[in-house]
Amino acid sequence: MSDEAQTIDSLEGLGEALSENAGAVAAAAATESAIPDSLEEVVPTTPVEPVIDELGRSYATGKRKNAIARVWIKPGPGIVTVNGREMNTYFARPVLQMLINQPFEVADRKGQFDVFCTVTGGGLSGQAGAMRHGISKALVLFEPGLRPVLKKGGFLTRDSRVVERKKYGRKKARRSFQFSKR
Repeated sequence: MSDEAQTIDSLEGLGEALSENAGAVAAAAATESAIPDSLEEVVPTTPVEPVIDELGRSYATGKRKNAIARVWIKPGPGIVTVNGREMNTYFARPVLQMLINQPFEVADRKGQFDVFCTVTGGGLSGQAGAMRHGISKALVLFEPGLRPVLKKGGFLTRDSRVVERKKYGRKKARRSFQFSKR
């Protein structure tokens, strides 16, 4: 292949130019076949190790709306403590209790972990969602093998929906003041 630019006057000239360059294209394809198809051939996969502190706990932070939950889990009989109170007294509604227990049920670990949690901000529904998010993340840190199950259930994704802010010149976020024609 020459370094100078070629001018092609007709389709016949184009065919000749392509046939001259075919050898260079074949050589380039041969060198590309030496490149591995995926990174797994280059970098060996190492198993992810659990993240456990000296007290045998895993810690994670869960968030939902304006609520933030700091969650510690450790092996135990399944006692859930929220802000120093029992889960049944803090979250009286059964729907919220079910929401908190979902990660354990999906991972088939019901009654195997004690949960200690401090929750701030938001309302009870947002706090329960933050606890669910934090428990899921802490379970993955304690047992990395649970990640595919919890990821498929959507428990590791933070629900980023928050209340829309009020705008200037409006009554609420989108509601205008009442228009008066007369």
